[in-house]
Amino acid sequence: MSSERFDGDAFFSAVDAQRQAKKLTWKKVAEQAKVPASTLTRMSQGRRPDIDSLAALCSWAGLAAENFYIGEAGRIAEAEPLTVVTAHFRADPKLSPEGAKALEALIKTAYQQLRIK
Repeated sequence: MSSERFDGDAFFSAVDAQRQAKKLTWKKVAEQAKVPASTLTRMSQGRRPDIDSLAALCSWAGLAAENFYIGEAGRIAEAEPLTVVTAHFRADPKLSPEGAKALEALIKTAYQQLRIK
């Protein structure tokens, strides 16, 4: 079994800090983030959000989910550079899905040829 996990308590604390900074009630957070209020209640009880709520709350609070991922020995796992680049291309509204795939293929090929082994 893997020792990797998502730190839901730290994530909830960060969302709460953003809520307090904006001087909002939890009901307003749910409305603005477009998540069920019950999700926030469950999170306050130590349960983790579902993936859609996680994404919505990250977007609302300006948080990066990877900052709450704990890998082995307590270290935050780091994504491979190609993973980060691929995610950025896929999220870019100025690129079509085909354009993002084409750039991915170009970058992956160049990266594999040029990286230090």
